[in-house]
This record gives sequence, C-alpha cells and structure tokens, in this order.
Amino acid sequence: MGIFGQDWASYQSAAPGTNGLSFAFIKVTEGLTYTNPEWASQRDAARNAGLVVGYYHYPDMRNSAQSEADHFLSIAQPAVGELLCLDWEGYDSANSGVSHGNQLAYKEAFLRHLKASAPQRPVGMYCNADYWNNVDTTGYYQDYLWIATEGRPAGQPGVGANWLFHQYNSASGVDQDFCHLGSTAELRSWASSFAPTPTPAGHQPWPGYDFKLQSNEMHDGNIYNWQQQMARRGWQITADGWYGPASASICRQFQQDSTDHGWPLAVDGIVGAHTWDAAWERPISH
Repeated sequence: MGIFGQDWASYQSAAPGTNGLSFAFIKVTEGLTYTNPEWASQRDAARNAGLVVGYYHYPDMRNSAQSEADHFLSIAQPAVGELLCLDWEGYDSANSGVSHGNQLAYKEAFLRHLKASAPQRPVGMYCNADYWNNVDTTGYYQDYLWIATEGRPAGQPGVGANWLFHQYNSASGVDQDFCHLGSTAELRSWASSFAPTPTPAGHQPWPGYDFKLQSNEMHDGNIYNWQQQMARRGWQITADGWYGPASASICRQFQQDSTDHGWPLAVDGIVGAHTWDAAWERPISH
C-alpha cells in the first residue's frame, strides 16, 4: 500500500513527466531573494495531471523565520488541498555558519508562524535523518513529516517518527518520494480536511472513515473537529488533530459512559459513524 510522487526544483523541466505519480512537491522560494523560475509552470503541470501539489521553501537561517515564511506564502498562495513545507537543512554556505541551536529555533518559529498564517492548509517539514537525529531535539513538525533517507526501500525511512512522506531515491536526477496513504484520493481528502466545508451549526457530518490508533498516527482537520466537540462536552482533551493514545482513551471513556446511560456504543476506542454521531447527538446532560 502507498503512493508515489516526486519533488521538483529549477533543475527539472517546466513540465516534468507525471506518469505513475500521485503527488509532487515544488520548490518555490529560497531565502528572501530567490524564486524558482519554473515553479508556476511545474505547478500547472501537476495540477493538470490531477496530482496533489505541495510547495516548499529552502531557508537562509540567518534571516528572520517569520519574514521568510511570509515571503514564501505570498508567492506560493496554495489552493485548498495543497500542502506547504519547510525544507529544513543547512549544509550550504549560507547556513553552515548558523549554530544548530539557532537552526532549531528557526525551524520552530517558521513552522508556527506559517501555520498561524495559513491555518487551513497542511504545514509540514522535510528533513533528512541526520537533521532529524542530530539537530532536532523537539520532534515538532506541525502537521506532517517528510523524511529523507536516500537508498532505503520506499516506505522504510528508518526513523520512529510518524512520517507521512519518505524521499527514498534520486534516480535520473529527480527525487523520488513515497506516501504511506492508500491512494491519491485519500491524500487529497487528508489535505483538504484542514479547510472543512462550512456546515450549519450543530451536528457535523461523519467524514466517512474511522479514527483509530495505528503506527503512523492519524492526523487531520476532521480529528481536530471531533476533539473540539469532545472538549465542548466537557472532556479533558487537547484539540491538536492527532489521534493518539490520549484521544483513544477519551473515546473509550465516552463510549462506555454513553453505553451506561442508554446510548449503546462499541467500546473499542475507534471513532466510527456511531461514535461520531453520538458526540453531537447524545444529550450533554447524560
């Protein structure tokens, strides 16, 4: 299971081949002064081929992280269902003199500022295993992690984190990537979930898939909506969009409490259609 994509920069054609691909990440900016001259044409080629599109920024970590995030966003202007990413590495001459502590601070500030500026778009981080293991100390990557481990099999990046994308090869001068989701449609649905369709106040429609614990933790805007609703009901839950052990525990407690009060649910820690509906329909007084 899984889908494949590539990431493109000015080294690639303005209209790269898209056969067999589900997604493409495109370099848009570097620092505050460089813009990939091919990025808009590459974006159009990816969109026209029905790919899920992501955009990335390569930093000059001597600059203000907030200024670079604003600059990147002003040019990329992602549509609903498109992704934003920080390419966090600093081996080049501009960044090699920046201490690892300052590089880490840049990463944290860039991602938090970009997410605050584009809350309805998935924001994530690309880095290689060296940066993940030796420069990062917080594990923070906002909505998704794109990890690079050149030469390893697709889908086996060799890190324990909850990665979504894996850059595994650079065959023929093009970076090759893998996503562990099952289809282009599933990736598009995940990316679009951060900008949910407005609905009337009250019961939100079930998104059509279960939330459950898995090795790569589920994370999207629909989970965030459910967590917010559980918090409104009085449960002590953090609304962060991640379906981890804490959310599964709250789910089980809610399912058991509902069953005890005449609203029977399977006590399995899975937010399926019935548990989702109960979060909105079951009277709070129960």
